[in-house]
Parts: sequence; structure tokens; C-alpha cells
Amino acid sequence: MKIQQLRYLAEIARRGLNVSEAAEALHTSQPGVSKQIRALEDELGIEVFVRHGKRLSAITEPGKAVIAIAERILAEANNLRRAGEEFANEKLGTLTIAATHTQARYALPRAVAAFKRRYPKVELVIHQGNPTQICEQVLSGEADMGIATEMISLYPELVSLPVYQWNRCVVVPPKHPLLKKTPLTLEALAEYPIVTYDFAFANRSLVQKAFENRGLQPHVVLSAQDSDVIKTYVELGMGIGILAKMAFNPKRDSHLRAIDASHLFESSTTRLGIKRGAYLRRYAYDFIEMFAPQLPRSIVEPAVKGEEGSRYEL
Repeated sequence: MKIQQLRYLAEIARRGLNVSEAAEALHTSQPGVSKQIRALEDELGIEVFVRHGKRLSAITEPGKAVIAIAERILAEANNLRRAGEEFANEKLGTLTIAATHTQARYALPRAVAAFKRRYPKVELVIHQGNPTQICEQVLSGEADMGIATEMISLYPELVSLPVYQWNRCVVVPPKHPLLKKTPLTLEALAEYPIVTYDFAFANRSLVQKAFENRGLQPHVVLSAQDSDVIKTYVELGMGIGILAKMAFNPKRDSHLRAIDASHLFESSTTRLGIKRGAYLRRYAYDFIEMFAPQLPRSIVEPAVKGEEGSRYEL
């Protein structure tokens, strides 16, 4: 049994049983992958996959157990490699963070600047995406951690640590009628076209929920992943914007006005997601504490290891 065979198994499962895609992702040939999978099945004395001709159509019941074990072994092998890197040179390496645009643009810069001052030789990589993409990147090992709202807590394979709570504002052009609407109501918002976050963002569902609870149907004319895109189209007169309060700066966004809407919508929680059982290098724990001072290593590490009594909430 070879660890490369286990990589082939896990990648085929991850690619929806598409051997060609798995081979391409692993930079090898399809016949080579198929041959190694057959060799592993012969050694184990079971069939991992159901086959129709040369095509894989399903995973057998014993195959599901084998793949689950293979994924655990691969995760531990990755942890072993990281541990070696840590002791070889604790100030060299790469830290990859997956985050939504709003988090990357407005919440992370201060921590990133502090981290680069402390670890100038560590390559810091930030991947932007929607919350589902972020969670998948952390699960696949493409990212060391993910930062997003709500969605992270829906993945049992991830440790979900709350960082901070936030709410929304409504952005409008100067002299917009809503600026004189006191107090601001959902009924007043529903009278205008709305520009807000994409459906893939869990925080938009809280906006929808607020309208639905009042029996209102908001007219969303444009949805985006990027807060700056929302503001751009509000400036163009496409509608009113609903976005995170942190994304509005009166000086930078001088062509717009913001109205607090925190009384209209349920607060959202930004969360940090880490794959359960992952090995994080020292500088990763330091970055987390720079970003969220209430999450020192003494809290994060036991949670990642799954130690009893390690649950943390705001």
C-alpha cells in the first residue's frame, strides 16, 4: 500500500468519480491512476468503486470506509510534513487564507500588515470567494483557514470560531428620499430597487428573512459578491444598496450617504473556519490572534484538536 494510491482514491472521490480530472489534478496519467487503484483493491481484497465498463459509477459501501480512512491518513501525513517544516524553520513558509471580498477588503488589512512586520519571510496568500468556495478550499487543503459569515458553521468538518458580529447599512445617493425617512422601515426600503449581496452569501438570507417576515417582496435588481460593486451601481442610480456597515467609509464614499439599518436586520457573525485535526504552524496561530485577539492559541488549538470543553462562542 502506497500513500500515492490513497491520494488517487481521495482525489477521484473529490472529483465526482471522474478519473481523467483526478489524473490531471495530480499531474499524472489516467491509465496510471486506474492501474494503481486496481492494485490497491487487489491488496485490500475489496472493490472500492462500482464500474460500468471502464467508467466509475459509484462508491461501494466498503469503499466509503476505505476513502474515509485514506483521507484521515493523508491529513495526518500533511500534518507531519507541516510539523517538520515548523521545526526546520519557524519563520519561513506559506500561510493561505480564504476570505470573502468584504473580509479581505475591510477586516483583514490591519492583521495582514502586523503579520508581515513580524514574519516578513512568510508568503501570505489570500484567496477570495463566496462562503461555499471558502469552506471547500479549507476542506481540500488549498487554504489553511477561511473567514466568512455564518456558512462556516454549517460544515461539521470545520471548527467554526466566531470572530465578531456586524450589521448592515443602506447606502443611497445624496438627497435621496430615504434620508428623511425616520425611522427607516422595511416597508420604505421595499419601495425601491435593491442592490445587495449575491445569493451565495449567507448574510443575504438574513436580509431576505427580514422582508419575508413582514410579508414583503424586495425587488433585487443586482446582486454582487463585492461591496464596492454594490456602491458603484448605487452611484449609477440602479437602486439603493444594502451592505455591511464596515464597508462604508464617509470620506472614501463621499458620493454616497449611509443610513444605519441594524434595527431592521438580524446581526451576522463573521467566523474563522479551520479543518478539524489540522496542524497549524506557529505563525498561523499568531495571525489568528492578530486578527481576533480573543482567539489566542490556547483557545484555537484545543478546538482544532477537538478536546473536550474547547467550544468557544462570543
